[in-house]
Amino acid sequence: MDDDRGGGPSEWAVPGQVGVGPWPGGPAAWPADPRLDPELLEHGDARNVVDAYRYWRREAVAADLAARAHPFHVAIENFGHDHNIGTVVRTANAFGAAGVHVVGRRRWNRRGAMVTDRYLAVHHHADVAGLAAFAAAAGLTVVAVDNTPGAHRLETADLPRECLLLFGQEGPGVTGEARELAALTVSIAQFGSTRSINAGVAAGIAMHAWVRQHADLSAAW
Repeated sequence: MDDDRGGGPSEWAVPGQVGVGPWPGGPAAWPADPRLDPELLEHGDARNVVDAYRYWRREAVAADLAARAHPFHVAIENFGHDHNIGTVVRTANAFGAAGVHVVGRRRWNRRGAMVTDRYLAVHHHADVAGLAAFAAAAGLTVVAVDNTPGAHRLETADLPRECLLLFGQEGPGVTGEARELAALTVSIAQFGSTRSINAGVAAGIAMHAWVRQHADLSAAW
């Protein structure tokens, strides 16, 4: 087995199949590693995970991601489209967010998350007050991302290292109550005719801005 930061067993990829096939040599050759899942070792691993996590149990992947997570969270308030929620969750997973917070609706179609929600802490809050309580307890500075007058340019703003990036519904944006919670509001520079960009895309841009300012790029896959 490659080390924890290695590229993984990509040499066992099966032509025409996503992921990798069974571990070569059968059960007698399986590594003595409690993180590995016998079912995946026997039948192959076609999950949407990087090579370093091939054959790992789901719980082991989630635990490793939590241990390596960046100190920022993402909150989405009253999103109207399930696909946007899934996109935000998937992107938060990719950038190593410590968690995602869904404010308002509890039920959403998770297909857009591409199963990444299984490896990431996804919290639900009935209202903004619940989100505010979490942020205060965790010592997170709330940063609203909204195209409103007086907002600072995301491209030049200094984002707090320990923060909660807050996004509102496409169109209406962040509610007044949520905006009052924010210590900083930033907007994404636009140059076209549209009043706003897709909420899922905006979340990805903001998360990447945090990564550029604070992440250890040598730890990226």
